[in-house]
Amino acid sequence: MGAVTIEPTVKPAKLNKEKVREGVVAAVRISRSVFKATRQKRVLVSLVLAALLVGSSIGVVIGAHENRTLFNTLSQLQAERDSFQAEWSQLLLEQSSIGSHGRVEKLAAERFNMVAPGRQDIVLVPLMSPLASR
Repeated sequence: MGAVTIEPTVKPAKLNKEKVREGVVAAVRISRSVFKATRQKRVLVSLVLAALLVGSSIGVVIGAHENRTLFNTLSQLQAERDSFQAEWSQLLLEQSSIGSHGRVEKLAAERFNMVAPGRQDIVLVPLMSPLASR
């Protein structure tokens, strides 16, 4: 069994107008001193350098993000290239098997009833020399 404690409800404190006024006055005083300080040459140079530093760091972050994006795109394109290369190799193998002499001869015999001529069916035609036609 656990012990149960009952705590009294806490009422939110009312805003004290005087404390709020003091806080606003302090904020205005600090902001005036900051704006006065920016009129000094050293502080102005420091602020400009800080702004350049922030701009440069934002540029580095943007460049790194773009680099990662481009690297991911490159990796995807290389994977696609590799798959195309594998498909091209398979197509070349298929083409060489389809165009082989034995397959062409077999298809010619089956589809067109073609046969290789025998020795008795081969006729040799002599080559005429250009001098003989004069």
